[in-house]
Amino acid sequence: MNTLALHIIFEDDVLLVCDKPAGLMVEPDRNNHPNLLQQVKNYLKETTGEKLPYAQHLHRLDRVTSGLVLFTKQKQYLKNLSEQFAQREVSKQYVALTDKAPQVLTGTLEHWHCKEKKKAVLVPEGTPYAEKAKLDYTVTAQGNYFLWHINLHTGKYHQIRVQLASLDCPIIGDELYGSTQAYHPNAIALHAAKLSIQHPISHQTLLFEAKADFC
Repeated sequence: MNTLALHIIFEDDVLLVCDKPAGLMVEPDRNNHPNLLQQVKNYLKETTGEKLPYAQHLHRLDRVTSGLVLFTKQKQYLKNLSEQFAQREVSKQYVALTDKAPQVLTGTLEHWHCKEKKKAVLVPEGTPYAEKAKLDYTVTAQGNYFLWHINLHTGKYHQIRVQLASLDCPIIGDELYGSTQAYHPNAIALHAAKLSIQHPISHQTLLFEAKADFC
């Protein structure tokens, strides 16, 4: 049996939800790294007997981020699910660990965001091509570290990473945004912990959860 089965937390005829480990790409890249999409297709080949099973992810996580990724197994529901993401009807909650605390322990971060090459930057309002990035957070002490519970309103490139770093609170292991704390290889202490979406057939609201290793 494909090892992916160990990371599947929900599956029905339409949806498949995985708890992606850090270090694994969601989709293929030019460097041909192992990726979750291919693992899902390999898993479906084994379980359905189909030579070319359909699977498509609805969103992405950075390679260094762990947590929930939603797939659809039927192309006819791709539009419905994609529109839920586009209309921000999907609830996404993350947890992160830092070695510093912000001055305000509960709040909202709103910035203007741009992608520059392989890094995100926060820019002044009115900057060409900038888009608004917004999240809510609550921070509690966890030993010598600080645990962030984050409700993501927009899903921009490296959004959580750059917004926390703007408070001088880079995520542990995230050297790209200023962390000097060692963490696991090809990983940072950021995890997609909860995902809520409406099922395209039953229209029931489904909540998926996956606990982070550092919680």
